[in-house]
Amino acid sequence: MAHIDYYFATISPFTYLSGTRPAEIAAKHGATITYKPLDIMQLFARTGGVPPKDRHPNRQDYRFQELRRRSKLAGMPLNEKPMFWPTNPAPSSYAIIAAQDAGGDVAALVAGLTRACWAEEKDISQDEVIVACLEAAGFDGGLATSGMLAGAETYAANLDEAVNKGAFGAPFFITDGDERFWGEDRLADLDAHLSGQI
Repeated sequence: MAHIDYYFATISPFTYLSGTRPAEIAAKHGATITYKPLDIMQLFARTGGVPPKDRHPNRQDYRFQELRRRSKLAGMPLNEKPMFWPTNPAPSSYAIIAAQDAGGDVAALVAGLTRACWAEEKDISQDEVIVACLEAAGFDGGLATSGMLAGAETYAANLDEAVNKGAFGAPFFITDGDERFWGEDRLADLDAHLSGQI
């Protein structure tokens, strides 16, 4: 059975635009998927990347064009400059880690949290927002504040693992055969790879 490690950031617009498609692709191919939220700014720092605000204006302008185009193609609303961005991604990431350990629809939770940031003008560092997203995805809202020490340890370990395995952005998908796919716009390639086409 194929496996996918899914490295992502809850404050990444391209994670938001991925929606639940990573889980749908995994299910289509009978693959398993492990959600590995991480600190995207630290990932950039450790792999030669630059935070969006520090990029050359040409790169910033292109990013906004890409966001507009990709959101239209995905049929998903997106605010290119959300009110609560960047925000602290750790609390929402800890909740995802706890939810994955508890079992349930993690894809729906990731989609809900990223939608809250990029389409609903909500601060996903706040407990009430995280609790609402947990409950909407069918989880116990108490997961927002439980297992925070374990969540912090896993969150840090996800970053180290991502760097060691070759990731440098989000979303980033790595198969058990070490095939790497960077970006929401590479989900079709991941699907094709799991189909044996590439």
